[in-house]
Parts: sequence; structure tokens; C-alpha cells
Amino acid sequence: MIMNIKYGITEKEIEAARFCLKCASDLGAEGARVSLSKNVLDTVAVLNGEIDKVTHCADRSIYLYLYIDGKYGTYSTNLIEKDQLGDFISRAVAATRLLTKDEYRKLPQASRYAKDAASGLELGLYDPEYADITPDQRMELALAGTHLEDEQSSDYRIVSVECEWNDSVDDNYLIDSQGFEGRHTETSFSFWTEVTICAEDGKKYSGYSWKASTRLKDVSAEGCSHQALEKAVAQMNPKRVRSGKKTMVVDCNASSRLVSPLLSALSASSIQQKNSFLEGCLGKKVFSQDFYLDDLARTPGKAGSRLFDTEGVATADRVVIEGGVVRMFFVNTYMAGKTGMEPTIEGVSRPVVRPFSVIGKNEEPGMEETGVRGLTQKEIMLQCGEGILVTGFNGGNCNQTTGDFSYGIEGFLFRKGRIVHPVKEMVITGNMKDLWGSIIAAGTDAREGTRWQIPSLAFKDVTFNA
Repeated sequence: MIMNIKYGITEKEIEAARFCLKCASDLGAEGARVSLSKNVLDTVAVLNGEIDKVTHCADRSIYLYLYIDGKYGTYSTNLIEKDQLGDFISRAVAATRLLTKDEYRKLPQASRYAKDAASGLELGLYDPEYADITPDQRMELALAGTHLEDEQSSDYRIVSVECEWNDSVDDNYLIDSQGFEGRHTETSFSFWTEVTICAEDGKKYSGYSWKASTRLKDVSAEGCSHQALEKAVAQMNPKRVRSGKKTMVVDCNASSRLVSPLLSALSASSIQQKNSFLEGCLGKKVFSQDFYLDDLARTPGKAGSRLFDTEGVATADRVVIEGGVVRMFFVNTYMAGKTGMEPTIEGVSRPVVRPFSVIGKNEEPGMEETGVRGLTQKEIMLQCGEGILVTGFNGGNCNQTTGDFSYGIEGFLFRKGRIVHPVKEMVITGNMKDLWGSIIAAGTDAREGTRWQIPSLAFKDVTFNA
């Protein structure tokens, strides 16, 4: 049964996907997969209280994956008329037969498929209120965060207030020649604002704030622009700090930057290409015994959750790093054949760092998902005493082969848990294994509405260079 989802995949488009599969089989494909995706995005941008831009973007694509005579080819189109599709598939089959054989290209074992994704609505990620949003409502939602008339100061003037409202629906349908059929449908709503100020000395500073959720009722502009202004003002009059090893607390809005290299290194493709600093580390203790990273792929109502990957393989809630021990790599069917590793899943869905602290005790109740007591960024800073709070990264990179990194940072010096002053022109350097071996706290303040649930983090003895 095809659900009536505004701007979602239609019955005619489903039939086009099924036709692609049958046509490929009739033309001699031993295996085939068809992925139908449809996305609609509406945006209203506001500059200084006036509508600056209104966009409506709609995209539909059919991706065809063919397995013929040990050869593999991928193709895409936005056509859905059968006479046009027939010619497209015929050309795709002919092109695939010209390719070089690759013995490891094959569909997954059918026993690994998800069997519980029939409607696409099982995880509760589609908000029915999406269908009722009007253009006027979008404009009202975007304009709601632009008012800062009451924010006057002799120390600065407000240069600009930029706000943007976005709402979207993503609908994905997947079938293959081994009988898999699955659908995933998700809505997204977000409000973003950036405030730029000019200080008395002529220097400009910017701060931003945002909210996001799969549910319309959970997103509003309330307080966003004021928070963005506070962040901009807090950056005024930065001072240099001496180089050396210091405790580093990383804000939850920036902490994902440090998790990304770990997840990349856990990919079987990186390992196969000798481009992973975690090669050979499966089952070994590499990081702090207090560090736990989970992939909670099947959490209802949470952004990033999904029941199957792009191969149709069923997801599961998994422990990725347990007490510093690497418990799994992300291995799709192709990489399993190439490397001899056991297949797992193509990649992370919803990474979650478990909260903990080895530097003190906290008393507030925490998130139900973790079942532990709360630990806010302020509490972490108080427990650390003195160090640098990193609120953003300015360039830099991580060498995926060695794990060595160098990142420019922005943030604040803190003492006794309190901000002293902003810092400028500082770089952190080190190695990812050493960094995650030195983690001393992870909070319970991961941003709601985000796919990656990475909270504020604290590390000891991080090298800061001025």
C-alpha cells in the first residue's frame, strides 16, 4: 500500500521502479537493485527583517545497479515513463557488459535483509503536519527570529541578522531481484540564525544558533537570535594564551569534528585501501577504557535512525567501541568479499557517545536513552577546573593513515569552571589514538534533532600551539 505523503513517492513512481527491475531481468541481468529517491526542500531566508530568498527544490532520481556476467554497473535517471525507461535500461545493460569482471560485486545474502520496513513510517520519522505548512507560515517562521531591536549596546553595533527556515521530506524506496522491498520516509525542520556585530575597534564578530527536529512542533525561532548575539559578543577582545598541554573541553556543537575521523577509520574501504589508522585494531583496546561509542540505528523518532542501508541490509543497535575496545568495522557486501572480513553494515546510522566522567560526580538526572545522571558542559568545566573550551574548528585536517591531526580552534580560556576570555590564533595537534585515550568526560548535552549524538567532551593534556 502506498501512503498518501505530500510530495512523497507516488504509485506511478513505484511502478516505474518495479518496471526497471523486471526489464533488467528480462534483458539478462543476473542481479539488480533499484533505488528510487524523492526529496523536496523549502527554504525562506531573511536578512535584517526582510525576506531575502524563497526557494522550492524538488528532486527525483532512480538509481539502477546491475550485476551481469560477473560485471557491475551503476546508472541513474529521473525518467518514469516506461517507453523511455526501456531504452535507458537497454543501454545500461549493454554498457555493463563492456566492463571488466569483478568477482566481489554481488547482492547481499537474502537472510541479511530488513523485513520490517514496508511502509517507511515504522520509525515515526514522518510528521503529518508537514503536509499542512503553507508558504505564509514558512515566512512567519523565518521572520520570527529576526527581532533584536531591544539589544542595544555602546560596545558594539549589530551589522546583520540572517535567519533561515527549512523544511523537507525525503522518501526512499528500494527493491532488488532477490525479493527485498523497503521504504524509508523522513521529514526535517530547522531554523538557523547568524548575527554579526561590529565592535568599537571596527572588528567584526559573528555568532550562530539553530534548532532542528523531525517534528515541526519541536522547532521554533524563540531565543535563537539572542543566543547567536550572545555568542558574537562573547568573542570580543580575544587574547593570546601560551602554548602548552592543557585540558580541552569541546562544545557539543563542535565535538562531531573529532568523532568523524574515527568513523572514517572504521570503514572497511579505508582499511582495504591502507588508509586507516585503526587497521588491525578489531578486538583490541585502543582508547580510554571509559570511552563507549554506539550506533543506535533503530531509535524511534530520532533523526538518523533507519531500518536498512542502501543494500537493504537490516540495521541494528550496535556497540562500535566498548570500553576503548574496537568491536566492529563497517563492512558492506563488496568490501567483505575484497577483504575477507565478515559483512556488517555499510556505515554508521546514528552514532552516540555514552556519557561518563572520571573527574567528579554529578547529581542531576540525565537522558533516558543513556540511563545515567546528567552532565552538562558547565559541570564538566567546573570539574576540569582550568583549560580551554573549544567552540569551533577553523580549518585543519586529520591524516587518516596515521591519525595525526592539526586543527585551528576558536574558544575560551576558563578557570575554576568559568570563562575568563576568548582566545585567538591557536592550533591543537596530536594523534587520534592518543586523544581518545585521554578522554576524561562526555556529557549528556548532545543536540536534539541531530543525527550524530555527540555531547560536550573533555580531554586532558592536549597540545595547544599559539
